[in-house]
Amino acid sequence: MSVAANRKLLLDVFRAIEQRDDKRFRELLHPDFALHWPPSLPYGGSKARTWSETWEPLQPGETERRMDPRVVAASEDEGVVLWRQRGVSPSGERFEGEALGLYQVREGKLARAQMFYFDTAAVASFLMKASEQADRQSVT
Repeated sequence: MSVAANRKLLLDVFRAIEQRDDKRFRELLHPDFALHWPPSLPYGGSKARTWSETWEPLQPGETERRMDPRVVAASEDEGVVLWRQRGVSPSGERFEGEALGLYQVREGKLARAQMFYFDTAAVASFLMKASEQADRQSVT
């Protein structure tokens, strides 16, 4: 694929995620798609929770879902996107952090994604506090 087509594909992927358009997201994925998150996060490595299960409850509105993706590099088979992860905990605490994603494209589809958070410890801390708050609210 051309560099321009890869840039468009990557931005289409982010748009589908922001809009929670699972059908469109799946259409953009290569059949052999692989996703790699930092292992220290609840959805990293081989853990049972997914990114969606973790973040969707913390992203109730358009503001929290907005990722502001910017393709910072692209070639015929790869791209790098700088984006923002946002969320709000059950108690109202807000999180916003930057991440880079390295994406491989094959046959016009997204084949591999690997994320690198600028501050993984801050993401993990926010998610742990938000989970504890949600647990306390479900008990009461």
